[in-house]
This record gives sequence, C-alpha cells and structure tokens, in this order.
Amino acid sequence: MNINIMNINIRTYALIAALSAPLLLSGCGLSAQDGAPRDDFDFSHVADATPKNEPHSRGGNKSYTVFRKHYHVLSSSQGYRQQGIASWYGRKWHGRRTANGEVYNMYAMTAAHKNLPLPTYAKVTNLDNGKSIVVRINDRGPFSGNRIIDLSYTAAAKLGVVQRGLARVEIEALDPSARHRHPALPKASVPTTAHKKSNKKSPQPRSSKRAIPQQHRKITPKNHAHQIAAKRR
Repeated sequence: MNINIMNINIRTYALIAALSAPLLLSGCGLSAQDGAPRDDFDFSHVADATPKNEPHSRGGNKSYTVFRKHYHVLSSSQGYRQQGIASWYGRKWHGRRTANGEVYNMYAMTAAHKNLPLPTYAKVTNLDNGKSIVVRINDRGPFSGNRIIDLSYTAAAKLGVVQRGLARVEIEALDPSARHRHPALPKASVPTTAHKKSNKKSPQPRSSKRAIPQQHRKITPKNHAHQIAAKRR
C-alpha cells in the first residue's frame, strides 16, 4: 500500500493513520508500487559518500512517533554498530523530501535509519557477500518488521541488495574527524536521471512502511510536514 500526504498537521496525520490501518493489514494498494529506475543506470561510477563534519540538520532530529510507536533519536552516532535486515526504496520517492528536508535522490549514496542523528555517515556491509559501501543517512525509516536501514536504489545496487530486496547487513557509524579509510571510486557527479532505455523488468523493493515522524514539538502551519506512506509489495 502506498499513501502520500503533503503538508498536513498532526491531527490530520492521526486520522489518516487510523483510517489506513485496516488497509495496511489487508495489503491493498492505493497507488503504483515502488521500484528501480525504468531506464538502465550504470551505478559503477558512483562513488561512496565521503564522510565530512556536518552539523545536525534542523529537521528530523527530534524524537517522533510513527504508527503509535515512539522512536528516540540519538544525540550522537559515535561508536554505533548494528546488525539486521536492510531494504531499499526507489523511484516512487525520487525527488520527494527526506526527513531532514533534503530531496531524495535514488541515484545518490544515501539511506534512512530510525534512530541515528541526521546526517550520519555509515559503512554498511552485506554479511551475505562481504560487499561494503559508505552512505550518508538523511532520512527516517524503514518502519516495517525488523528492518534496520532503508538504502537508496544505487546504494542497494552496489551492495547487491536490489534483486533480493532484503539482505543481512552490519551498520557502522563513521567519525569524519578520524578520516576513515574506505575504498571508493574517484569522485563523480551524482546524476538525478538516467537516459539509456531498458526493456528489462525492473526489480521492486520489499514492502517498507514510510510515514511522517510525529515530532514532539509544537506544530504550526509553517512547519514542513514529512510524507506519510506505506510501501507494500
């Protein structure tokens, strides 16, 4: 199921969440499923994210509630390690706002996490094939099952996750000041579109609920509301 609501207040969010719960359980869909780019895209030239010191973003760094579950945002990512299941999200969310107010680019090396401060740079290792990448976490999610991280399409492709949809991974938060050494390709501009047409059937990410974090702060009409959505395969 997919739901997309922009610029709504918390009262509206609560009503929509309540009304949509039965639909989520029944597995029905209200809009097109998520998936990979419709065109061929050579992700081999896209370099890993380069860790650098950045202040925490003004948006997306307060504790929040999604689907009646409370999530605590860490004040620091120092020493953070976690193992679990990774999923990915693609073209449905391409060009939409992330939790910290940036624009999601499925061709960039980014990811979503429920608790790490935004942004956080992290090394993600696929425990099934040994591949590793570095991503910049700038979004919240996934809110489905036991998944711990939602990768962008390109990050998932480089890690070997796209076809299977899910993978066992380890997340290691990186300290930019430590100048962590991680093998990466030469810097290259990150595209926002792909051009080469493909007749291949595009893989689709596994169901991964995405929703508006209900921030524990005063809500005004000027607040930028995040998206409320649910992805279900």
